[in-house]
Amino acid sequence: MLPENYFLGKQREGVIIMQLLTKEITTKLPFLYTQEDEEDPMIICKFFAVWTKWTWYGIEFDGKDLFFGYVAGDFPELGYFTLSELQSLKGPMGLTIERDMYFKPCRLSEIKKLHEGRY
Repeated sequence: MLPENYFLGKQREGVIIMQLLTKEITTKLPFLYTQEDEEDPMIICKFFAVWTKWTWYGIEFDGKDLFFGYVAGDFPELGYFTLSELQSLKGPMGLTIERDMYFKPCRLSEIKKLHEGRY
């Protein structure tokens, strides 16, 4: 059974859209620039595109739209991405970005190890 907060409850062209950011995750995400001096910051959340190899990991959030995190795409790197950008991405057959509901927060170094040598 899916958790209650899985869906926004809105439909777009007959498709129920997943809620990418819950209140629980928002409270756990440090504010932007607070982790700058952290050598190995915590990754709090994970978003992915099921139709590509792209994955976005959230480290910090401005409380509205802007994330700082690790983006594993063509070339994995630290950088900025927005919630609105993730929400606007559309794949084949109406696929959208999803949040990994089973992701457990971990250190950036652990995520980097997962993606080393994959590209």
